[in-house]
Amino acid sequence: MRRFQTLSLRTRLYFCIAVVAALTATFPLNVHSAPPPTERQNVTEIFYGQTVTDPYRWLENWHEPKVAQWMKAQDDYTRATLNSIPGREKFLARIKALDTASTRVRGAQVWGGKLFYLKADAGADNLKLYVRDSANSSSQSIERLLLDPELLTKEGVHFSIDYFQPSLDGNLVLYGISPGGSEDSVIHIIETATGKKLPDAIDRCRFGAVAWLPGNQSFVYNRLQKVTPDMPRTAFEQRSRVYLHELGHDPEHDRFVFGYGYSEEMKSAELKSELKIADNDLSFITYSPASPYLIGLVAHGTENEATAYYVPFDQMKPSPIPWKKLFDVDDAVVRFDLHQDDIYLVTHKHNPRYEVTRTSLKHPDVEHATVVVPASEVVIKEADVAKDAIYIRDLNGGIGRMRRLSFDGKIEPVSAGEGKSVQDISTTPTESGARVHVVSWTSSPRWLAYDPQRKTAIDTGIQPPLPVDTSAYEAVEVKAKSADGTMIPLSIIRAKNLKLDGTHPTHVIGYGAYGISYDAFFDPVWLAWLERGGVIAFAHVRGGGEYGEEWYRAGYKLTKQHTIDDFIASAQYLIENKYTNPRQLSGEGTSAGGILIGGAITQRPDIFSGALIRVGCSNALRMEFEPNGPPNIAEFGSVTDRDGFNGLYAMDAYQHVKNGTAYPGILLTAGINDPRVDPAQPAKMTARLQAATSSQKPVLLRIDYDAGHGMGSTRAQHDLEYADEMSFLLWQAGDTDFQPR
Repeated sequence: MRRFQTLSLRTRLYFCIAVVAALTATFPLNVHSAPPPTERQNVTEIFYGQTVTDPYRWLENWHEPKVAQWMKAQDDYTRATLNSIPGREKFLARIKALDTASTRVRGAQVWGGKLFYLKADAGADNLKLYVRDSANSSSQSIERLLLDPELLTKEGVHFSIDYFQPSLDGNLVLYGISPGGSEDSVIHIIETATGKKLPDAIDRCRFGAVAWLPGNQSFVYNRLQKVTPDMPRTAFEQRSRVYLHELGHDPEHDRFVFGYGYSEEMKSAELKSELKIADNDLSFITYSPASPYLIGLVAHGTENEATAYYVPFDQMKPSPIPWKKLFDVDDAVVRFDLHQDDIYLVTHKHNPRYEVTRTSLKHPDVEHATVVVPASEVVIKEADVAKDAIYIRDLNGGIGRMRRLSFDGKIEPVSAGEGKSVQDISTTPTESGARVHVVSWTSSPRWLAYDPQRKTAIDTGIQPPLPVDTSAYEAVEVKAKSADGTMIPLSIIRAKNLKLDGTHPTHVIGYGAYGISYDAFFDPVWLAWLERGGVIAFAHVRGGGEYGEEWYRAGYKLTKQHTIDDFIASAQYLIENKYTNPRQLSGEGTSAGGILIGGAITQRPDIFSGALIRVGCSNALRMEFEPNGPPNIAEFGSVTDRDGFNGLYAMDAYQHVKNGTAYPGILLTAGINDPRVDPAQPAKMTARLQAATSSQKPVLLRIDYDAGHGMGSTRAQHDLEYADEMSFLLWQAGDTDFQPR
């Protein structure tokens, strides 16, 4: 299924801070060991009669020397504080032992009969690109290494593979690679047989969204505009375009074929179908070798519903291309795939849990498309075309299941193994069957190959089992009652013999945005926490996609409070059911989940001992003015209208921090190269919390100067960060092995 897609700035400024021991029973930092001071420079604005004061607006200019120095001083203070935790080094060693013994595999796909995937072997620090010359799971095909980004590391800056796409015949592989977790991808191409790198290189390809075309000598790709010093920061992701690249040609002369401004080309040719593509829209072209059509997709920022145009492939040569409208936002299409003249659409137009419809591209009528997979109690997440059929992934109570829809309309379930959840399906329109990623909360993930003739799923062997015993642990699925009575699914990972006596360090995690579900998965590093009698829980709050469109929209813009209420209710469930108590309970939110955890600690600071705000959105009112802000207006709103302001103000944790409040211990993280959440967000929240808290518990800002949002971080970076975070939380929970002397 064609999804809607979605250099390190090192400072040399050093500021040494001495860290003194914690003394009291609540484990606060000594009053003489204060974090670096932060100057207040109030900026006051009035929105629709509401006065808003921003005391740390100046920290948004983090490229300036004064702010860079403040950030470095905060990170130095944090590093010294975390290093003073006695049990941290031993905890880190255990994490490394668990993680480096395991193999991680991502993105398996088949093209030209070859199997391609990203893998980090046990001991490898980063994902590398591999190929097997036969995709047949029963063959003895030996894997070959095609690309090792670890070899590119220099001057302390690492490189990571952001995405890859084999050509239709599998003889070439296009990949995007970027430094320091920046996701600032440059496209390169290598030969599959030899690993030889072609001379082609195209920058500003963060999204890539590439599609190879027939002949395997050309592809289309999305490229961001070149930002000049006179442009605002918000221009970063605006006005992107799709270009056609011929191998060996200068990309600066690539043909403009779709995207922002293409409507002017069509007007000049007096074509009737005008493309409507706004500044904040992202544009892509998809091609499937199973169909004679191209689809031009317009993603409206982070909005799940898109606009699409189509054209027969043989009409691509004229300039301009005569694109025709296929569907719009009101058709509520969130995914699609092609087979011959037909297009299959996943839509919530008539049901919030989605249905799959079909219409012919010879005479498309999306509004009256034929329903081929009716809506039901399950949530349809994918409908992906293979040579033999369409493979459907459903979400049923948080568990992924798979069905097979033959082209004659017959639907049958496909087993992926007892106790396993289907996390991802990878199909190829020229290959039969599917590659299926199956997971659970407490066991090794596997990549299976489903054979439609034998009706069996066989382990591909590309991801060996984790060399750790997880038989002592289990996942318990319960529901917590939220403030309005809604029952919120809560997945609890614990020891099977756990005694419910309210004494266990318990960590609850939530997200709740973009309609993204927290599907089951297992990370071996969790064992370092679980082995100490700890509990890990995932709250499936509204704003996610666990129960379809209605569940998503119930935690969106003006209803965002539901997301926070659901998380607080999940935390209270863990206390009331004797897993833990407020002195040992911690919470976590990452990225947009910063809204969730920020709301939780500002509304109920009394039920948490510690909190992690990981590369998190904390200052919602200012997000739209940041580089990644304009595309996110679709998800969170804008201060330019009253409802938008009201929603943003309500979810802005920074604005709801109150002086003299006993906040829990809080660790905030940032990546200096983060293209998704500006480092100013955690910086400002840190300053505000440090000034306001009365608990004497630490508020720390951890900055990685060789990382971004987490995508592209190395195994060593992940291990160090996890050790820092969980050691901090064990300190706050009162674990005697983690108390600074």
